[in-house]
Amino acid sequence: MKASAGRVLMLVENNFPADTRVRNEASTLVANGYRVTVVALRAPGERPHEVVDGVIVYRIPRLTVFGKLPAAKPTGFGKLLHKLRVFVGYTTEYSYFTSACLAVSLYVLVTDGFDVIHAHNPPDTLVVVAAVHKLLGRKSVFDHHDLSPELYLSRYRTNVEGLVTRGLRLLEKLSVRCADVVIATNESYRNIDIERNGAAAERVFIVRNGPDSTRVRLSTPDERLRSMNKKILVYVGAMNPQDGVEHLLVALTHLLHDLKRTDFYCVLIGSGDSVPALRAQAAALGVDDHVLFTGFIPDADLLRYLSTADICLDPNPSSPLNDVSTWIKVMEYMALSKPIVSFDLKETRVSARDAAVYVTPNNEAEFAAAIATLMDDPARRAEMGRCGRLRVATELGWHVTSQNLVRAYEVLFERIGLREAGSTAVS
Repeated sequence: MKASAGRVLMLVENNFPADTRVRNEASTLVANGYRVTVVALRAPGERPHEVVDGVIVYRIPRLTVFGKLPAAKPTGFGKLLHKLRVFVGYTTEYSYFTSACLAVSLYVLVTDGFDVIHAHNPPDTLVVVAAVHKLLGRKSVFDHHDLSPELYLSRYRTNVEGLVTRGLRLLEKLSVRCADVVIATNESYRNIDIERNGAAAERVFIVRNGPDSTRVRLSTPDERLRSMNKKILVYVGAMNPQDGVEHLLVALTHLLHDLKRTDFYCVLIGSGDSVPALRAQAAALGVDDHVLFTGFIPDADLLRYLSTADICLDPNPSSPLNDVSTWIKVMEYMALSKPIVSFDLKETRVSARDAAVYVTPNNEAEFAAAIATLMDDPARRAEMGRCGRLRVATELGWHVTSQNLVRAYEVLFERIGLREAGSTAVS
């Protein structure tokens, strides 16, 4: 067997290869000679152990304790009980996944060995696994997907810095401090890792969520949607409280009832805790005949819907998390030459630039007006799509952004020095 450049064990509390970022990173490392093993959650129908495109995968059964969203808005004692259920649920699930990762990692260490433990957050409790293997002489990478304290504040729509937030900040800081290399998704996250968590600047590499052009490409449009003779709007992504799909449904209500537009149909692709509530909201607002909730779908179906889209949508509202986060869906829209309507958030503007129309954060009426304007302007849609596609091809595609992942590993294995890595760590 050909000697590997190094052996990497990745941990991710998500499905693999469904998680786009983890799949891209694992594939890139394999292509560069690394032996990669991933410990992930097991989806229905998936094998507990297999090899996927050269990546060795171990899957852990999912554990869910309590629903994370109440059926109705709680008050009084019910609100306190819900908070307790959420706390117990997350604590149990994160403890379970972390313990399972530790057990599997020790098994892999004994049976196959690895040199690097690469933890994708959340949860930041994976620092426990990283710390154990640091004591055993392994190197550690912290891949900073989400700001857990801001995620908590945004998901539960609170500004109160309580015990939970302080605990999450501590775990985040420990995760950063334990790592030999930190990978951040954008400049905002990098600054937080340096300024809030005390990371050495030369050890923090930006690896943006760039689309893989070998996967994200135009396909044959959906015939049923095209036969409607309407403008097709598409949203792709998670559907949780922090993701803003409820804002999108209100915007569609303005589009339908206030702007008197009936010539649209919106496809909502993805899954999440909020889906039942969103379906009910669509019916209550009277837009259910104009929307389709697909749930989680295979890549081929996803690309067919996106290829049919006239306009793509990013309704992430302004929040402590969203203001500084980068969304893979935005780059995927751009890769397919699709114009975008988005709330005006810092990192979204950094990514999309002229490929998007930006509206006042959380203003659904303005969001609807922007959609209507684009619906009536095919020339502008085409130009925005061209700008986005060019930006992905030259700056934001995975073939470009993945270079910093390779450099980070070269630094980790001391194949190049920090000075040689230089400014590429922050490009």
